Amino acid sequence: MDAAGLKQAVCDRVDELAERLIDASHQIHAHPELNFAEHFAHDLLAELLEREGVAVERHAYGLATAFDAVAGNGGPTVAVLCEYDALPGVGHACGHNIIATAGLGAGLAAAAAAEQAGGRVRIIGTPAEEGGGGKVLMARRGAFEGVDAAMMVHPADADLLLMNCLAIQELLVEYDGHAAHAAAAPWEGRNALDAAVLGYMNVAAMRQHIRPDERVHGVITRGGDKPNIVPASAASDWYVRSGTVASLQPLKERVLTALQGAASACGCTMRHEWVDNLYAEMVDNGPLVQAYVANAAALGRTVLDPAASGRRVMGSTDMGNISHLVPAIHPMIKVAPDGVPIHSVEFARWAADEPGDRAVLDGAKAMAMTVVDLWTSATLRERVTGEFAQRPRGVPVL
Repeated sequence: MDAAGLKQAVCDRVDELAERLIDASHQIHAHPELNFAEHFAHDLLAELLEREGVAVERHAYGLATAFDAVAGNGGPTVAVLCEYDALPGVGHACGHNIIATAGLGAGLAAAAAAEQAGGRVRIIGTPAEEGGGGKVLMARRGAFEGVDAAMMVHPADADLLLMNCLAIQELLVEYDGHAAHAAAAPWEGRNALDAAVLGYMNVAAMRQHIRPDERVHGVITRGGDKPNIVPASAASDWYVRSGTVASLQPLKERVLTALQGAASACGCTMRHEWVDNLYAEMVDNGPLVQAYVANAAALGRTVLDPAASGRRVMGSTDMGNISHLVPAIHPMIKVAPDGVPIHSVEFARWAADEPGDRAVLDGAKAMAMTVVDLWTSATLRERVTGEFAQRPRGVPVL
């Protein structure tokens, strides 16, 4: 069967699976689970794969909510990634129920064509994208060894070539002061909350003088127990983002200096921890993106270039780390009306509505057809690997 016939076959397979895929999307949406606690989604997706005859390794790579499934016996290996964690308070406001089931549909459709096409597909369940770095942990344990390309789609309010992904690292800060009675002997105290607040203000002042592609935002997570006790301890949690891992390093130093200066000013001490799972910037593979764009167009979706259209979605993802290891893409698929931002309550509603259901099926078809392109076109594979060889080197992505 030629490439056109294989593409029709994978699209037909997605249509056969449509009811099950949409039902799974709605079930995951109705059961939002946080980082590394996605047991319902893990079990549901693994059961669907097994029901369709695809062998699954549950609890893969030492993570209770990761899975790995494979179909095909040889040829190029393409990984389709599923995310399924939610956000605290707003549930699936990032639409990971769609990512999970579009990935599942693409993987199952490709699995049905793998033998004829002479390729192999991996369907990899990756927990804890929303800050836990599940893909980073899995990569350290060998999850992406032998993978020739990787892909996923992410919901948005537009069909876009890519997400403008920044490198990010989380910073945890604790301040230690000295407790005292706030009325009887305030001079005996050293106020850790003052240090945290002053640190916040120092960073706020610094934010006037950072690059347009840099972001720093934080919250005070602990600030004392009662107003009449000078707080002996306080804590804050920060996200520091920059355009690349390389440019992130000097920004991290500036943030840390601002926070340490506040501790000194208040007579307090400060401890800090840079959380281990740094997220790298996304390096989208151009030839692979263009193959996806052509396949999405065949489904009636016009995929826009964010730089040309002005329709940017900013964020960070651990898929960025994977894009430094293997050729990868992370296109955005339209789920919500124009202007509805991800991580909002309104976006969460659209993720389980008709446009979200349509994105599950179209995303599955576009990715499955792109897998077929990789399997059947040596020219495309050469272009993909050629561009990947030009990626930035020497950055610490694991």
